[in-house]
Amino acid sequence: MSALHEDAVGVLKGWSTPDPRQDALRTDYLAYLDAHPDGMWKPCASGHITAGALVIDPPRERVLLTLHAKLRMWLQMGGHCEPEDTTVAGVALRESVEESGIAGLRLLVPEPVQLDRHLTPCAWHLDVQYAAVAPEGAVEAISDESLDLRWFGYDEAAEVADGSVRSLLARTRALL
Repeated sequence: MSALHEDAVGVLKGWSTPDPRQDALRTDYLAYLDAHPDGMWKPCASGHITAGALVIDPPRERVLLTLHAKLRMWLQMGGHCEPEDTTVAGVALRESVEESGIAGLRLLVPEPVQLDRHLTPCAWHLDVQYAAVAPEGAVEAISDESLDLRWFGYDEAAEVADGSVRSLLARTRALL
């Protein structure tokens, strides 16, 4: 079992979920990781843990979303775990920096904001979602994984994004 696997189990066990649905997902994730020692990695074809963050700019009341190249949806930043990753929060920050081009992102809170399980072209993603605060004066830069990258006001983001992003945004705003 990898250090990242152990960290994911620790994060999930220690997380105080915001509601019964999230608690049920947390329980499902823990059972999945118990049954799949390789469940952190993309080659685990039945599904794997992914992590990401909703990049927010609280003073301007806006969020940065990426138009995902493969899924063609406005989403938060995020993606697969890599062998050099040691923490799930670190995966979320790494992916957020890579996809947003913004250095200096910091987590709003150290624990996840929510979990979201969804089917993608490669497998089930058991996504651990955080919120990351952009530093003042942050300038984004589009990555190869995106068709577009754009700041949206909170209400505007809720209009273009799917239910998972809307929920993540609502939970993030409640933490502000």
